[in-house]
Amino acid sequence: QLQLVESGGGSVQPGGSLSLSCVASGLTFSDFAMGWFRQVPGKEREFVAVISKSGTATYYGDSVRGRFTISRDNARSTGTLQMNSLKPEDTATYYCAADQRGWTSPGQYAYWGQGTQVTVSS
Repeated sequence: QLQLVESGGGSVQPGGSLSLSCVASGLTFSDFAMGWFRQVPGKEREFVAVISKSGTATYYGDSVRGRFTISRDNARSTGTLQMNSLKPEDTATYYCAADQRGWTSPGQYAYWGQGTQVTVSS
């Protein structure tokens, strides 16, 4: 089993920045693509960003492209989501996920973290 633990959530004003981290353990992190998703109550889980196993390929959801950056450090089994120019509509619980074949759909991921709350408000 692969365990994922997110951290770094919190409250920030519009226009601010936050960096989320996801630490993996239990299996070899570099065997898994890593994605970030977010969810607000009553809505479906939304794709945010994904990074390939080696880190050479990334892809972003339309709502965050140009503002968020996904990265990973396989030596430290850690993934990061750098969020800049945050907007109130970015408020959600953010989840990291991992799977050998994961890409943009939540159904493609077998492993999930517990989530971390991000609130953007003035």
